[in-house]
Amino acid sequence: MKTRLLMSTVALAVVMTAGSAMADKANDTLNAAFTKELESVDSYFNSAREGVILQRSIWDGLLYLNQETGEYEGNLATSWTWVDDTTLELKLREGVKFHNGEEFDADDVVYTVEFVAKPENGVVVQRNVNWMKGAEKVDKYTVRIFTNGPFPAALEYLAGPVSIYPNEYYAEAGPAGMALKPVGTGPYRVESVEPGKHFVLKKYEGYHGGPKGMADIGTVDIRTIPDVNTQLAELFSGGLDFIWGVPADQAEKLAMMDRSNVVNESTMRIGYLELDAAGRSGADNPMTKTKVRQAIAHAIDRQAIVDNLLKGASKVVHSACFPSQFGCDVDVTKYDFDPEKAKALLAEAGYPDGFEVDFYAYRDRPYAEAMLSYLSNVGIRANLKFLQYSALRDMRHKGETSMSFQTWGSYSVNDASAITSQFFKHGKEDFARDDEVLAWLDIADTSVDPEVRKANYSKALNKIADEAYWVPLFSYNANYVFTKEATFTPTPDEVVRFFHVRWK
Repeated sequence: MKTRLLMSTVALAVVMTAGSAMADKANDTLNAAFTKELESVDSYFNSAREGVILQRSIWDGLLYLNQETGEYEGNLATSWTWVDDTTLELKLREGVKFHNGEEFDADDVVYTVEFVAKPENGVVVQRNVNWMKGAEKVDKYTVRIFTNGPFPAALEYLAGPVSIYPNEYYAEAGPAGMALKPVGTGPYRVESVEPGKHFVLKKYEGYHGGPKGMADIGTVDIRTIPDVNTQLAELFSGGLDFIWGVPADQAEKLAMMDRSNVVNESTMRIGYLELDAAGRSGADNPMTKTKVRQAIAHAIDRQAIVDNLLKGASKVVHSACFPSQFGCDVDVTKYDFDPEKAKALLAEAGYPDGFEVDFYAYRDRPYAEAMLSYLSNVGIRANLKFLQYSALRDMRHKGETSMSFQTWGSYSVNDASAITSQFFKHGKEDFARDDEVLAWLDIADTSVDPEVRKANYSKALNKIADEAYWVPLFSYNANYVFTKEATFTPTPDEVVRFFHVRWK
């Protein structure tokens, strides 16, 4: 880890001496970078943050969550009402056209909902859509969405990950066609896609406006550049105008130089260790023992990782949720950094000399390496297996990992159902398989009584903590670095809204 940090410092020192070109304001183009390679631009067939960012610019949802007021506003819908506990009726915005000229109406909403709600169609994050049973057209601009039982978080999802697609185009193109030639109603249309590598967005002059407002910048040119040091070099040479996710040490140096805007903001993303308590990766897996999992929780100095690596607005997290989410009970069992306690628990579990285990990760290698060092100090010899996100996700879905470092941003949905219920309801990513936790979450997810929801989320979160099914680690923050020729205010939901970036 020290070698990598030294290389980063040297690389930054080199580019600090280079001349800084002006942003491409003259050509009305914002040059930005993605770090992660997207599997698909189709928003229902990727789960990466970069995909969420593209989704919000290219497509619209029926609703929009105002980040300043916390209130839902009409987007493709202008009004909505619950007919009963499982039927939501929405009046749709008239005069909206998709980027290909197709007219938006109730047929598009019905087609989208009916398609994504069917498990056999393979939407990647089922939790985002499996609460919907179907939809029906009342008239051209009125639609009803039916839920699979009461689902009080419905408005959160309709304002977030549920995008509306053009029925005629999607019926012909399908997910593969949408990935190559995306068509939405959002403030940006897609001019070109080089899968996984390059995306060019153009301001949609026919945009309806709505709560997002018209985009200001004419072109957003996004390239995938996995290496942060390469991004920094391009920022200084003028090849890039906008990057984010910059490590704290580089962000601090950039702020001191005062050549770019450097802004730190908290995010809803949390990091956690996923431990195979259910024995999906093998019955002899040490993670099936509660005391082993508790020992791991005591072994890692999460505060030191926050203070020395993440910095900024990050905080230690103890619950399997983000603190601001509805239902997130933070008053749960906490595991203080205590190596001696960890060793004692390992001995009680039958591992006085520790054990060897594969430790999987897909991002933030310095954080993973710090955790390996802490585990080694208590006798756990962890072998780092650093994979691409999609490869690791597939392994986890098959139950092949006993211990992995994961992160989750809840698709920016401010409700515990978007994280706790995503991972503890016996799905592909549930490594606890606790029937009691499942029962509590089922009640919390469907009750229309907020107090009942809170009580049951609390029961589930407390048992998850008591049993150390997860080791929650920390919340993330993001360092945004962008040209002084532009203005941008980041939000805690970790969504870069390119349509809110403005030239000065």
